[in-house]
Amino acid sequence: MMDPSPLQGKKILVPRGKGQSKPFSDLVKKYGGVPVEIPMIAFRPVPVNAELKEVFNVLHTYDWIIFTSNVTVDTFFSLASQQGEPSLPKVAVIGARTKQVLLEKGISVEFTPTEYVAEGFVKEFLPLITPGMKIFIPKGNLARDFIAASLMEAGAQVTESIIYETYAPEESKSKLVDMLKNDELDILTFTSPSTIEHFMEIVTENQLQEKIKTCLVACIGPVSTKKALSAGLTVDVSPAEYTVKDMILALIDKLNQATR
Repeated sequence: MMDPSPLQGKKILVPRGKGQSKPFSDLVKKYGGVPVEIPMIAFRPVPVNAELKEVFNVLHTYDWIIFTSNVTVDTFFSLASQQGEPSLPKVAVIGARTKQVLLEKGISVEFTPTEYVAEGFVKEFLPLITPGMKIFIPKGNLARDFIAASLMEAGAQVTESIIYETYAPEESKSKLVDMLKNDELDILTFTSPSTIEHFMEIVTENQLQEKIKTCLVACIGPVSTKKALSAGLTVDVSPAEYTVKDMILALIDKLNQATR
């Protein structure tokens, strides 16, 4: 008989937005945890302006389009469909989930890096770049410009367009405050710098810093980890592979070590 998971009965913050939290929550349940869905991040598309319309109209003249998240994919196709069916150039992505979302839409993906962060993407993608190559990067308002800047240094012509805005859902604030005040969260997980920023804004505003000191903290990826540390959090888990499943397995390892 297998030993019960150390996550058994532990309440785990799932900070992803509505529509994105189910696969995360299902994994938490699979390993015995209790998912607490409090979206720390939500997205809304921007109005399609003249500049964005022009990009959609000439998209077929680009060599590559780069999608950095499944939110970017869903928002892009929602906006592009308003102008008719987009004619895509070659597609590059960061992340297995982003690739899967595109494949489900019948879109083939030409390039996926082995490391699911901007730095890893650039390192592996640069050999495909030739001077003058045209690249389009749709993104959110808080996204870094690291990829675009790196590709332009290599001689590419890069067009970036903000297609959605990121914000903290108002309804999440009171739920998070109540749960922290009542010590009802055991593990805090963060999937992006934005989820950390919004979480800490609520914590600071309500003076709940002491309430999170007993929580385990897990982050996906070095950028989120760096953000958490700069916000004053102690990061207990940061998996080598940047996926939710690897984060949960790393949490299990951490808890098992603590009981030895």
